[in-house]
Formats: sequence, C-alpha cells, structure tokens
Amino acid sequence: MSKLEIQRSLKLPKDNQRSFFLWGTRKIGKSFLLRKTYPKSEYINLLNSKLYLKYLKQPWLLREELLSLKSSSKLIEPIIIDEVQRVPLLLDEVHLLIEEHDMCFVLCGSSARKLKHGQANLLGGRALRYELCGFSAYELAKNFNLDRILNHGYIPDHYLEEEPQWLIESYVNDYLEQEIAAEALVRNIPSFANFLEVASLSDTELVNFANIARDCGVTAPTVKEYFQILEDTLLAKFLPAYRKKPKRRVIQASKFYYSDVGVVNYLSKRKQVLKGSELFGKAFENWVFHELDAYRAYSKKTWELSYWRLASGSAEVDFIINDMELAIEAKASSNIYNDHLKGLRELIKDHPNIKKRILVSLVDKDRITDDGIEIISVASFVDRLWASKL
Repeated sequence: MSKLEIQRSLKLPKDNQRSFFLWGTRKIGKSFLLRKTYPKSEYINLLNSKLYLKYLKQPWLLREELLSLKSSSKLIEPIIIDEVQRVPLLLDEVHLLIEEHDMCFVLCGSSARKLKHGQANLLGGRALRYELCGFSAYELAKNFNLDRILNHGYIPDHYLEEEPQWLIESYVNDYLEQEIAAEALVRNIPSFANFLEVASLSDTELVNFANIARDCGVTAPTVKEYFQILEDTLLAKFLPAYRKKPKRRVIQASKFYYSDVGVVNYLSKRKQVLKGSELFGKAFENWVFHELDAYRAYSKKTWELSYWRLASGSAEVDFIINDMELAIEAKASSNIYNDHLKGLRELIKDHPNIKKRILVSLVDKDRITDDGIEIISVASFVDRLWASKL
C-alpha cells in the first residue's frame, strides 16, 4: 500500500482564479498533494535553507523574480510557497503581487502562530483557507482498518508503516526541533516536551490547567499558552461545550483532542491499544472526532461541533452538531446496554426538539431503539457521514 493509491478527499481549486492558504500538521501530505495537483507550478520551499535565508534578508526579491518570470512568459501559476510561516514578510510581497499583478498563490504551512502573533499580513480575506487532515476512513476505503488506525494514527506515513513507532518518535522530535525550537515558540523546550506527555493523558477529556501545571512544574498561564501553541500548530483542537438553553446546570469548559491518536499513544506510552480496553475506547472517541472534523473541513460544512455534559457528570454526549440538529455518542463496544445510552436519553429531557440521536459502535448490524436512538456500526457511520446522510 502506498500514498499514491490513496485519493485524498480535499478538493483544491484548479482554475487559478483565487489564492488560498493550505494548513496542516507536519507530514500530513500537504506538499505531496500540492505537487500532485499543480505539477508544473512555480514551487518555493522555505525549508530550503538557502531560499529561507535569501527571502528572510530580502523579501522583495520574491516580487522581482516572479515579475521577471511573468514578463518572459515562464511563470506557471498558482505559485506555491511552502512553509510560508517561516518568512512572514513575504506575505506583504504576495499581497502586492495579487493586487497589482493579478497573480495567484497557494500559501502552505504547518503553523499560523507566527503569522497571527506577529501581526503578519493575512491578505485581508483575499485568500481562501483550506486544511488537510490525516487519513480518513473514507479515503482509505478498502484499506481502512480500525485497529490499525487507532494504534498507528492518521498521519499517512505512520498508518502505512508496519512498525510506525520509530516514525512517530521522530515526528514528535522533529516537531519539537523544527516547529517549537527553530521558530522560538517557547524558551524552555524540556518543559514543553514534558507538557506534551502530560497533556496526552487529557486527550478526549476536560482540561484541568492547574493540575497539568503542577505536574509540569510551570504556572497555569504557561500551560494555557502551551495549549494555545498546540492549537496554532494544528497538533490539537478544543471542542467547546454546548451551553444554549440548559434546563439543568451543564459543564462550561472545553474538551481537548490531539489531532493524531498515534501521537497520543506515543506520548502517553501506550504500547498497544487493545479492543475492549479503556484506552481503546478513548482512542475510538478521538477517531470519531477526527472523522467529523475532517468531513467538516473538506465539505466546507458550516457545522458547529460541541459536546454536552451535565455539571454533575452523571450524563454526557460526545458530539453535538449545530443547534441540537444531531447528537452522536461514541462507544467502542459490540454489546450496547442501557448504560451506553444514558447520555442520549438524558439529553432529550433538556432538549426535546433534537432531531436525531446516534450511537456509533462496534455492532455488526444497525438498529433503532424504541425511543428512536440509532445504534450504528463503524462502516455505517463512515458511509453515512461522507455521503452527507447522517
């Protein structure tokens, strides 16, 4: 099995009429996708140290070089600038070339942190935003294996590798060296590396900043900043709580999800995630979130994703879509009991107008309970999600 065989679901524009940003974590396949989609385009990779230093010192050279290529009819658009966050000043040149010379750009990167926090020119809405996620079950199709993806993760090279542990270790180290240290996002790298491990234990959970700060030996504000770095570098996301019109008091804090379950397994020192274990259940929930998030990104759905939990902790639903349009619970079990349905049944007491309730599980055959809860298999979830029929 190779990356060439996997058709990615993200559809990039091919008309060269509108510039766009393409974001995604390291090794997610951005460069591969861009080269495949635009094989003849002018390609500038700022991981090339010679190019990086040249444009860092004299960013206007980009404008002069591209105008020269255009005047000689040798410029093939869109112009791709990879790892654009490394030289934020290039965005001023890009903006000028779009405005005055009608050029089309693809601006690719793994982190918008330096751009956002450095007051960089984000082109004032003149560029669309796309995000490439890790492999989805839909993309893998017949090559999808639930046990494999919950152990290897969603990053293409890791999923395809038979023994991915060394690749994942290298990935985390590269992230620390190239994303964090090289870009000077934090001063204390060992402290941040320790934080990554501690934070992995909070995957799919509410985050207690004070407890994590104590475990890491840093302040709570520092931990909050570390979590923001994970978000800005796309290594993690927060899922907000659903707070509208509660009849009973509900949790207000957000839940935390690493963007790749293989990274979670490595950081939390899980050797193998086995079916039937608590860790398998947590990994399964991470995967369901990943599928929902990838579908939202690729389909350009204006989905609002959240979760619902009573303040007492007695009932919870993993995912709420839009304003109670759909509720989804993830249970990594083939035997579904009343306890597994408790959250969905409590939810309807507070929100009787909810349109649909679904439990995604390991059952072989789909069924519907007497009170209207759909219990569906992994295969049904994937098929219905990507066909927009959930």
